[in-house]
Amino acid sequence: MTPSRRRAATPRKGLSLAGNRERALEVIRRLKQAYPDAACALHFKDPYQLLVATILSAQCTDARVNMVTPSVFAKYPDPAHLARASQPALEKLIQSTGFFRNKARNLVAMAQAVVAEHGGRIPRTMEELHSLPGVGRKTANVVLGNAFGINEGITVDTHVIRLTGLLRLTRHADAVRIERDLMEIIPREDWTIVSHLLILHGRAVCIARRPRCGECVLLNLCPSAIVTPTQGRKRGGTGSSGAAHRAHGKEV
Repeated sequence: MTPSRRRAATPRKGLSLAGNRERALEVIRRLKQAYPDAACALHFKDPYQLLVATILSAQCTDARVNMVTPSVFAKYPDPAHLARASQPALEKLIQSTGFFRNKARNLVAMAQAVVAEHGGRIPRTMEELHSLPGVGRKTANVVLGNAFGINEGITVDTHVIRLTGLLRLTRHADAVRIERDLMEIIPREDWTIVSHLLILHGRAVCIARRPRCGECVLLNLCPSAIVTPTQGRKRGGTGSSGAAHRAHGKEV
């Protein structure tokens, strides 16, 4: 017989902006304790390498990108070399990351624009980065926050969309609106780290298909958590929030 499940204690509905901000601060505090080494998972040595890696990471795992980029950077160590790259040769190097033709085209065009318009240096502003071929706001946020230490916005990926929805930190599904909501309740100094924290938590505990609610440090802050009576008494079970989690997207 399947044990009955109950919802974990949750914050009341209809929290004010100030209340939601306070809850977001507590979410970040707990996640920082749980993941003290949270950082960008992509390997890079400079802004150019991070920009290339981030473009390659679209619809691809960070682990796969980190396997591919050493050979890319060895052959194209800077924007000037990449700007002169043969697209077929570049495609061969990055093929395993998926969508390699579009990515190769964007990488070459991006490098050409960096050389022609920015003297071969990766720009440091949202407007300039966003104007480069293949660079959207998400990619620009990654580069600004992690390569330059500039908190211009919040990187919103699949994990961030799913977890902030489950936590009711936003009621939107659109990445642009989610970022806007989060920027209102999260301190600017945490805009870069919060994405890394949520991504790590989404991979380790709040897994889309098999969430481990009974082990979650955010258990009593999450309106979507569902735990068994046993899990409610003892932390460390393998709880499931079933449809409530699956409704917010597949694990990536």
